[in-house]
Amino acid sequence: MSQEPYSQKSYLRLGVNIDHVATIRNARGGNHPEPVKAALLAEQAGADGITAHLREDRRHIREADLKALKAEISVPLNLEMAATDEMVNIALATMPNAACFVPEKREEVTTEGGLDVVGMRVRLAPILATLKDAGIRLSLFIEANPDQLNAAADLGADIVELHTGRYCDLPAGAERDAEYARIVAAAKLTQSLGLECHAGHGLRVDNVAPIAALPEVVELNIGHFLIGESVMMGLQPAIIEMRRHMDEARA
Repeated sequence: MSQEPYSQKSYLRLGVNIDHVATIRNARGGNHPEPVKAALLAEQAGADGITAHLREDRRHIREADLKALKAEISVPLNLEMAATDEMVNIALATMPNAACFVPEKREEVTTEGGLDVVGMRVRLAPILATLKDAGIRLSLFIEANPDQLNAAADLGADIVELHTGRYCDLPAGAERDAEYARIVAAAKLTQSLGLECHAGHGLRVDNVAPIAALPEVVELNIGHFLIGESVMMGLQPAIIEMRRHMDEARA
């Protein structure tokens, strides 16, 4: 969803993923709650971009949602997608600001890890070239691994989003500290490779500060936590609260 670099390097962008608004809608059918309405509320609350993941099984976001999002929101749209011909064609029809490639298995509840860019290099190269030629920025959701980062740079990606899920899930202790150190090193390498560094997955108000404090990271993408909190306090207050934690950590 990235825009041109902000003039203030210290500013950390927040991308709000609205997938699970669609999950709630789809649980009962019909049109309520509306993902586009949630996206507009997020925008009003200070979201710098909107993320939506069109899964192959259409479990939440659907093509009609993407079309409506593209027409209605004024912030960048980040389309998360699998590396398939079908999704490439949908991306070309939608023309999001960025296409973020993620691994996808039909049986998974949520994305379980980063994309294996090294192993999928041959498959990814023509897909990335097609979207780049169309003017869509290319993002790869990957583990904080030097080999994966170097492969992403070699393939011409514009952005990498570091998977923070393992860091977020681990209890406090040596193992979590080691995972955080791996993210820190990856963020530094990302910058040296000329890639824009994003981060996301599993981030909450109680664990976001160490990731938000990394100067190389320019954007966080957060969804499930914010939609969950919106049940208790409303979507806009939840976003404002997350924004406060991010800004305090950055300061």
